[in-house]
Amino acid sequence: MRMSYDDDVVVGLDIGTTKVCAIIGRINEYNSVDIVGVGVSPSRGLRKGVVINIESTVNSVATAIEKAELMAGIEVKSVFSGIAGGHIEGINSRGVVAVSSRDREISELEVKRVIDAAKALALPMEREVIHVIPQEFVIDNQDGIKDPVGMSGVRLEAEVHIVTGAVASAQNIVKSVNRAGYAVNDIVLEPLASAMATLKDDEKELGVVLIDIGGGTTDVLIYLNGSIWHTNVLAMGGNHVTNDISIGLRTPVNAAEEIKRRWGIAVSGLVEPDEMIEVPNVGGRNPSRMPRQILAEIIQPRMEEIFFLVKEELDKKDFKDLLAGGIVLTGGASLLYGTEKIAEDVFGMPVRIGAPSGIHGLVEEVSSPEFSTGVGLVYYGLNALPESFMENRGAGLFNNIKHRMSNWLGEFF
Repeated sequence: MRMSYDDDVVVGLDIGTTKVCAIIGRINEYNSVDIVGVGVSPSRGLRKGVVINIESTVNSVATAIEKAELMAGIEVKSVFSGIAGGHIEGINSRGVVAVSSRDREISELEVKRVIDAAKALALPMEREVIHVIPQEFVIDNQDGIKDPVGMSGVRLEAEVHIVTGAVASAQNIVKSVNRAGYAVNDIVLEPLASAMATLKDDEKELGVVLIDIGGGTTDVLIYLNGSIWHTNVLAMGGNHVTNDISIGLRTPVNAAEEIKRRWGIAVSGLVEPDEMIEVPNVGGRNPSRMPRQILAEIIQPRMEEIFFLVKEELDKKDFKDLLAGGIVLTGGASLLYGTEKIAEDVFGMPVRIGAPSGIHGLVEEVSSPEFSTGVGLVYYGLNALPESFMENRGAGLFNNIKHRMSNWLGEFF
């Protein structure tokens, strides 16, 4: 059966270390998105957020999108794909230009010029700019300006956050999606997408840390005064917990993952002393019974290690006193019971679990933290639709900037 294709469709593709998730959103009459299709497949070709096997990744991508297509009854042609991994780096930069118009009024052209000046960094050949995110503008020493267009001044400055990544990693994501039969509209930093799905505006203004604990990586994003000021990706995540369980309990990795999901608890003090669990043994031997307390004592040190590594980043940057919005945890590993308490103990500030919000359509299917990135990619895609398209629907949004994609795609044809 051939499915119908609708131009009002936005697709987010979260290519993670443990799973590939495709989420199809359809723009409704209110210019928001209804989630109409969800597809998940095991991820076979990634390690620590980076593609290491193209063919396995292609199969995982194709399977996830096909499942989402079947649920939605829609043929997908293009996606907004996430990118993560230890190669991701965030840099804060400043640009300065003189306002060139005769009446000294700042136009969109002046804003583009100052952002171009801010992103004029000397990058190695193997690195590529993924995002340039304005933080604030300064006009004649007046700071804190979010939108300078229409204002008057002589000197315009821009503070921006630049996210860079390895060119090869981005190319391999694009190549995998292309070989699966789909186009890539844009490559999006995964914690940025997760933030769009989980964070509240007041948290961003007060200062908040988003910690997205995935399978192979833990992504960190810091908002201050409503803008992104820090990004970091740690090459450690839920898979490390699974491996610890496998070694500590002498059980196969797939059994360790099931034990983690069913019985995992991140704080040993929350376990009843007499509570027992059944653990499969290797080599076909009969399962063993052991206290759940042992499982907690394996999980807790690894989760504490992840949070202490994030805390070191906050301490180095002197951010802690600026984060009145506290900590928001998301990602699959944040579902471990007790994770919120460990984070509160490590950071000494309020912590909440962040799940996708503002969802319409298939709410129950995507309301878990493990779908934050996928839903956020759909939100990002909605904001990136061409202005002319949205004006025809009665609302103007940002233009989709895809200039770097032509460079990447040129490598494949």
